[in-house]
Amino acid sequence: MPPTLASLVHHSALKLTVRAGEDRLDVPVRWAHVSELADPVPYMEGGELLLITALKLDADDPQAMRRYVKRLVGAGVVGLGFAVGVNYEEIPKALVDAAEQEDLPLLEVPRRTPFLAISKAVSAAIAADQYRAVTAGFAAQRELTRQALNAGPEGLLAALAAQVNGWAALYDASGAVVATAPEWAGRRAARLTAEVERLRERPAPASSVVGGPDNEDRVELHSLGTGRRSRAALAVGTAAALGTAERYAVHSAIALLTLTTERSRSLHAAEQRVGAAVLRMLLAGQPDHARGVAGDLYGGLLDAPFRMIVADAGAELLAGLTEAVESAAARAGEAVLVVPEGERLVVLAADGGAAVGACADHAAAREAARAAPEKDGTGEDDLVVGMSAPSGPIGAAAAYKQAEQALSVARRRGRVLVEHEQLAAGSVLPLLADDAVKAFADGLLRALYEHDATGRGDLVASLRAWLSRHGQWDAAAADLGVHRHTLRYRMRRVEEILGRSLDDPDARMELWLALKATSAD
Repeated sequence: MPPTLASLVHHSALKLTVRAGEDRLDVPVRWAHVSELADPVPYMEGGELLLITALKLDADDPQAMRRYVKRLVGAGVVGLGFAVGVNYEEIPKALVDAAEQEDLPLLEVPRRTPFLAISKAVSAAIAADQYRAVTAGFAAQRELTRQALNAGPEGLLAALAAQVNGWAALYDASGAVVATAPEWAGRRAARLTAEVERLRERPAPASSVVGGPDNEDRVELHSLGTGRRSRAALAVGTAAALGTAERYAVHSAIALLTLTTERSRSLHAAEQRVGAAVLRMLLAGQPDHARGVAGDLYGGLLDAPFRMIVADAGAELLAGLTEAVESAAARAGEAVLVVPEGERLVVLAADGGAAVGACADHAAAREAARAAPEKDGTGEDDLVVGMSAPSGPIGAAAAYKQAEQALSVARRRGRVLVEHEQLAAGSVLPLLADDAVKAFADGLLRALYEHDATGRGDLVASLRAWLSRHGQWDAAAADLGVHRHTLRYRMRRVEEILGRSLDDPDARMELWLALKATSAD
């Protein structure tokens, strides 16, 4: 039990005397605080025993004392300790009357008892109470572990119900009741299936409280999972809110049940190895082999357009992004391939799917957190994400390159997320980094390269020659070994394909920079 005013009054070394509020001495004390301010309320959190000498108070003024005591009660102060023999030889009647009127316990502190002794007594009692709770929690943890090993989930639930003096129930991934303890709790647990289903729709770990004063009990619901998906849920019903020891027991049960309901770590590691192999095959230009290895695990993902996502960050931030992406995919029933590579994460996710949306939302939240006033800069391991344009298995290597280019631009711009499609849509002038220029060039010149790949002309080389000769037709035609009318026709085709006029100096500048970037590959 936490310390109370009664326990302090009964403390033989403190010699405290009750002058008002005798019927409120059983109230718990959260802390003992000394303040001589005329209005200490802004610094109160509730549950304090306030200690004063009335140094700055007009303690003989009845109206002032009524206002003072009323504000203390409103702030949640549970008691007032007044030191006599310092500024006042005895507690002024105005303060005693005000305390009695508001039913605030008023304790007389003799001169020989320093406030520090009261603070130490409260602190020691709180520490002792916390130690008892922790000790009881560890004992509960040992018992729950023993039952889980010897009797499985059913034995664990029985031990947990005994620890919290209530009932407990375990639900499977479909929301159905698997086991309860005691047995009579089965009907109560079955009535919570709708709440369990709503809990499973939230990213794990998640919890909620249902019930209240008008219901038969108070029920806590906890999802059981490691973040990939919620595979089960635990319900704990009690007559009142859980104490510290009971909370330890519940947390221990959650951990133990998660171990018994989640896939083993070795299976998870095997899945990651399969994903890494699929990714390597895709990047090596072997989509058919990748489909064969993926099988039903990732096969559906490779049959539709996907996005390649590359993220750099510290381990904790990458874990947060992984959880967000995988939880969203699990809720939507999507396949997603996640491959951790040290301080880098590679993700294949369906274009337009929940996982891609979750990645964007997670990046936006991180961007907002970085921009908050209390955020003082960002560390070198902060989250940076690059996302490719939609692609398929044949273009996986190009998509990976796009994601890396977007990642480089994001880092240089101080952004959390940059999509490759944004690079070709903007101006090349702000993109001073090599990777950023190359990304812009890929987007700007792609149509010309595709045209030339059909064998219908050499538009890229013609454009390069024409720009290098500052638009001089004869000189550029001579460099190419073609007639100037042929060159004029090719430049008109360039304008038609790109939808840009070569008379525009900005367009010529951007095209020249794009050509220089691609020639540097």
